[in-house]
Amino acid sequence: MRVRRLELVDFRNYETGCLELGAGLTAVLGANGQGKSNLIEAVAYLATLESFRGVPGAALVREGCDRGIVRAEVEQTDGRVVSIECELHAAGRDRVLVNKQRLGRASELLGVVRTTVFSPEDLALVKDGPSVRRRFLDQTVIGLHPRLDADRRDLERILRHKATLLKQMGGRSNEETAFTLDVWNSKLAEVGDTVGRARAELVVALAPEVGQAYHDLTSRPVPDGGAGRIAGDGGFAGDGGVAGDGGVRVTYAPLWRQVGLATALEAARDEEVRRQVCLVGPHRDDLDLDLNGLPARTHASQGEQRTLALALRLAAHRLVTERVGSAPILLLDDVFSELDGDRSAALLAHLPHGQVLLTTAGPLPEGARPERVVRVEGGRLLA
Repeated sequence: MRVRRLELVDFRNYETGCLELGAGLTAVLGANGQGKSNLIEAVAYLATLESFRGVPGAALVREGCDRGIVRAEVEQTDGRVVSIECELHAAGRDRVLVNKQRLGRASELLGVVRTTVFSPEDLALVKDGPSVRRRFLDQTVIGLHPRLDADRRDLERILRHKATLLKQMGGRSNEETAFTLDVWNSKLAEVGDTVGRARAELVVALAPEVGQAYHDLTSRPVPDGGAGRIAGDGGFAGDGGVAGDGGVRVTYAPLWRQVGLATALEAARDEEVRRQVCLVGPHRDDLDLDLNGLPARTHASQGEQRTLALALRLAAHRLVTERVGSAPILLLDDVFSELDGDRSAALLAHLPHGQVLLTTAGPLPEGARPERVVRVEGGRLLA
């Protein structure tokens, strides 16, 4: 899978821009604030119809304009070429055309374009709270199994309804509200178990890849035949706790999965009513990341944290490539800014096969062999 051609009209700081892309590495160079990240954002938008920076679609429209457009020709693994046109409006509903046919729902685009994005903000994967890591897990699960996006949306809907009910109950229960709470808990247990099982299965497969990617980036020797062995430390069946040799451990093991979500919800019922909050479920889970036996969030250096965040993204990329049979487009935004020379060289040496776009404000490190070099100045693309 690759983007053959990208065209921008009134997108971010681009008035117009057109870029032909090769199948390998494209390096995008330019000073800060010129539009390098905006180019990466446009490609990533094709996959999810969302900004990886977390901003609303209206913010992607060039200042002073009513609409912006992202057009692309995407070559699939089987050689088919799919045309995508995203029309973003500063006010009003956006429009997406795939092969000139209007898209009904964003979920219909899932799998047409796959991307893996790493940006400087990904340090949050290690340093910030659990919600960032849950989002990473769910994005990766959906990349592997697009149909599970419906379960994720159902989970969010059920939790909204249950939260509203708990607030309405005001800390007290009667026969009517108790019955309604039972209904929402039953729905939550069904979809929540599905989401939790998908996350746990993902982490079992992902953890060895994280260990290997971290090893590749740090050039650490990996004893005992390689990274990534399943931990034999008493985890329950289906536990997402997996150890990676070489100091990396990735664990997903929420307590509710030991007994099942229905049982955990029943045990927490009175406390949830009293506190008027949904206390148990996948929305409270976390992905634990350890380096050398210590929590990476609190004990790793910033360089180690950034390397681990990059390893998470590369591991997900490798896993999706292996399972789907086609490499997502790898988008590396300002990836060298926090890596020393050795780790920059290690990254270049272990770049996966497939289409890669990387941006940098400085010179390319030695060892970089891009197929194309593009310079960006003030929202203009200079080949």
